Amino acid sequence: MAEKAAEGSAEASPTAAERQLLRRRQELDYWKKNAARLRSRNLLTGLAIGAFVVGMFSYTILSVKQERIMEELDDEAKIHIIRGPRTGANS
Repeated sequence: MAEKAAEGSAEASPTAAERQLLRRRQELDYWKKNAARLRSRNLLTGLAIGAFVVGMFSYTILSVKQERIMEELDDEAKIHIIRGPRTGANS
């Protein structure tokens, strides 16, 4: 009878290793249950970051092209200003 009392008290307070093992099993169960939801969140986050990066890259390229076009237009305008207006007499 004393042995059963000793076993009962041992079961009532698990050792630190047993508590750690139980905690790890609970965490594993949690991750198994929520893996699909976490994957979908990660996918959504990845797509959002990717879309932001592509948008920023596109905006930067477009801005640089517009600057080049504006510079070319400015150069053409300077040439036309220097040449003067085109009339029937000087064309």
